[in-house]
Amino acid sequence: MSDSEGYPSSRRAWAMVALLTFAYVVSFVDRYILSLLVDPIKADLGLTDFQMGLLLGPAFGIFYATMGLPLGLLADRSRRTWIVAAGITLWSAATAFSGFAKNFTQMFIARLSVGVGEATLSPCAMSLIADSFPEERRGKPIAMYGSAISVGSALAALLGAAVLTWAKASGGVSLPVVGTIAPWQLAFLTVGLPGVLLAIPFLLMREPRRRSVSQDGSRSHLGHMFRHVARHGLTYACFMPIFCFMTIVAYSHGWLAVTFDRTYGWPVEKYALYNGLTLIVLGPLSVMFAGWLSDRLTLRGVADAPMRIAVTGFFIGAPPAMVATLFDNGLVAFIILASANIGLAFTSSVGVTALLKIVPPRIRAQTVALYYMSISLTGLFLGPTLVGLFNDTLFRDIEDGVRYSVAVIPMIFGLPMMCLAPWTLKLYRKALEKRTIDE
Repeated sequence: MSDSEGYPSSRRAWAMVALLTFAYVVSFVDRYILSLLVDPIKADLGLTDFQMGLLLGPAFGIFYATMGLPLGLLADRSRRTWIVAAGITLWSAATAFSGFAKNFTQMFIARLSVGVGEATLSPCAMSLIADSFPEERRGKPIAMYGSAISVGSALAALLGAAVLTWAKASGGVSLPVVGTIAPWQLAFLTVGLPGVLLAIPFLLMREPRRRSVSQDGSRSHLGHMFRHVARHGLTYACFMPIFCFMTIVAYSHGWLAVTFDRTYGWPVEKYALYNGLTLIVLGPLSVMFAGWLSDRLTLRGVADAPMRIAVTGFFIGAPPAMVATLFDNGLVAFIILASANIGLAFTSSVGVTALLKIVPPRIRAQTVALYYMSISLTGLFLGPTLVGLFNDTLFRDIEDGVRYSVAVIPMIFGLPMMCLAPWTLKLYRKALEKRTIDE
């Protein structure tokens, strides 16, 4: 059997990738929009920066991260497209409900629900992509799916800027039955309700044939996955921090709209517009280039190509993230942060590609779910929460203290990773060699 035998046609496979990518874009819009609305929600609901940090991070992350593991097991055994459809419906409805929250508890519950819905997507998506493309052709489709992070952030920023500008200019929006709502409430409704329609094509989609069943027909379970990870514990312990750093910094950047407002006097809609235009160009170009480069190097025999690219992205992104907001000029800070985002995009786009190369086929979705759980828990719990905590404690007496909170985060977590990087590459290469021998 050739490597391409048994896979769906290229047209069908790429159509599925496009739809999954669009769903990921929508999910990221729903996830990201809160970061543009921090100060108005804080004022209307009477919250602190630390509470807003909890909403930006742990409220979303508790179930988004932990539900991914059982959902990964479910994806290895059930119809993946229907799981995705149910998740889309839940997170879209929960995003819309966020606009009606009256206090911290209601907003926290809404964010929890968004997290549960979005947890369904990536384990199913990676399993579907892996069953639709041979190993040497997975880099580009996975990178395309990963590009949704940048595109979703960009669209959320642009849409948020447009909605906030219009709502502020109108002086208030009145809806039938609901009555007058604030601009931040309208933003949640605008991005949440249309997403429900996206569930329909996933209900009708045909799945690719599974290629992750063992030869004796037995099904995998979580014990198989945990035993595999335990046997290679040191490798995974060094593999994961690079990608955890990426999410910690990325989620801490949920405070950037606030940072540019409080530090440089940029209105949120101005920052959102600039950020959206930058991300819509640099983000997809960065991740698609990383995916293309990963495939090209792999075909040339560079077995650890995706991991090399991930580490390179880390060294491109970490230093600028540490110093950008320390500059007194807003435009200079913004440009430096754009270069940091290129590095983060490189790392994020090849993480799963690197992981799939060292994971046995029948535990693919479960291991991908563990990967997303790990990077999401660390990113969501540490990134935005620590910024909010530092704002209220270490830098509470500094008017623009948020700029220092945002800069300290990559310093704390990035410097140890720089020392760990060479060892990570060495252990990864050994894991590749062992899998080749085992197969």
